[in-house]
Amino acid sequence: MITVQTEIPVSIAATWEYWTAPHHIMQWNQASADWHTTDARNDVRVGGEFASTMAAKDGSFSFVFGGTYTAVVPQRHLAYTLGDTRTVTVDFSETASGTLIIERFTPEQMNPPERQQAGWQAILDSFARYAVAQSATH
Repeated sequence: MITVQTEIPVSIAATWEYWTAPHHIMQWNQASADWHTTDARNDVRVGGEFASTMAAKDGSFSFVFGGTYTAVVPQRHLAYTLGDTRTVTVDFSETASGTLIIERFTPEQMNPPERQQAGWQAILDSFARYAVAQSATH
């Protein structure tokens, strides 16, 4: 398993909303500025499916990142299986200063684990920037 994490000065309720609502997902779900999420849907329940279309802004490439939830504990825990059968868990913990997010995933075999960790961490960092900015305006 590969682990990425971040701690943000945002309430756990707001963190959950930003993480799970499709209109929010479309704002933060990219590893770099030359990518974006053009579509997102998210049925946050056991057996529910999610999918995000991630695309290069220059139109050169896109793919759908999706899977099926295997566990959902609102504002605490998500587990899901990706379309290629890899598994992912996301844990949300309340801290004195906000919310700690720890994401663990089974690596794929095409790219080195370090590259995968860096990519997932970049997306998590994008989420953190978005969540902090959103909470500052509300």
